[in-house]
Amino acid sequence: MPVKQISVLLDNTPGTLARLSNILDNEDITYKAVLAASAEQQSTVRLVVNDPDRAAAVLKSFGFNFEVSPVLAAEVPLHPGGMNAILKPLSKADVNIHYLYTTINRLGQETIVILGVDNLDEARKVLQRNWIRLIEDEIYSL
Repeated sequence: MPVKQISVLLDNTPGTLARLSNILDNEDITYKAVLAASAEQQSTVRLVVNDPDRAAAVLKSFGFNFEVSPVLAAEVPLHPGGMNAILKPLSKADVNIHYLYTTINRLGQETIVILGVDNLDEARKVLQRNWIRLIEDEIYSL
């Protein structure tokens, strides 16, 4: 089962990310992974949180512009070239990676990378064939 990611569109002005974070914190919704990328007028914040369904309800109630989409979460092997163990098989299978970012709660363990890809089902199969451990619902309790 894919991981649920929430992408929030924010105005690119001081304090908007802090406002989003404060709202989620007040609802006991915690970040498991986060990526913020800005453009001139707006920023996109991609989040994996402990309770994505509740987070979506909260964001809706506050009028945020957001979407929930499926992504993959995969453990990066702990050895030199570990990231290539993920990237090379996807490349050979012609799976395009639109973005990736890592989780924030895994000190001393394998890093978990969040992957937004153009073909989720094929990416899943390719990674599993190449012995990459996919993280699913357990990500919400890290």
